[in-house]
Amino acid sequence: MPDRMPATVGTSAPTRRRAPFANDYVAIPVRTRLVRAGDDLAAVVSAAVRGIARQGDVIAVSETAVAIAQARTIAAETIRPSRLAYALSRRAGALATVNQPESLQLVIDDVGPWRVVVAAVAHVAGRLLGKRGMFYQVLGEAIAAIDGYTGTLPPFERTIVLGPEDPNGAACAVATAAGAHAAIVDANDLGIAKVLGASPGVDADHVAAALRGNPHGNGDEQTPVVVLAWRGPGASPLVVRA
Repeated sequence: MPDRMPATVGTSAPTRRRAPFANDYVAIPVRTRLVRAGDDLAAVVSAAVRGIARQGDVIAVSETAVAIAQARTIAAETIRPSRLAYALSRRAGALATVNQPESLQLVIDDVGPWRVVVAAVAHVAGRLLGKRGMFYQVLGEAIAAIDGYTGTLPPFERTIVLGPEDPNGAACAVATAAGAHAAIVDANDLGIAKVLGASPGVDADHVAAALRGNPHGNGDEQTPVVVLAWRGPGASPLVVRA
């Protein structure tokens, strides 16, 4: 998430979590200034992590901050949801992106109404069979590329954020500017984390596992950057060794 405070650069309290690869690492949430369209995000992140990130660390950057810097946003007021969008969004879970008719309308525009209806039918059938998430499995990246406005900090509280362009390139730019490894990530409070792009050498699976506790936060923490710091003995499992 972007930072609410334009002039503040700092860190939140480091958190030490038990990772699935047995050893402890430190996740350090880092504040940045407010990210806006057209910003050089690599420079913003580099300034924020100076003195915090070391060469072997991994800098995890929220996909939302990347997409906002790339101007990949749409004001919700400019979208006119269809009856289908309204009908299906009312039946979505409270934390789902598609519980917002404007966000669901973008999905409908992308894949067509019939595919969305098929996904809804699959969702109902899956629930009857004890399977969850069928709606998202059918639609895949059409939904993954949209971040609804619930929980987004001002001035983006009524802004739908699309997926970032070229996340690998964005990660490489951050890594070069900051002198550490970098990954563009999508994490939430539901225990789901995904690496969308990374600089060479990053172990995407381990980074995703390390972020399942969502140290970025989903509220007003103002920390779109998390430094995953390995301070224990031996090589960091977050980085692939040649």
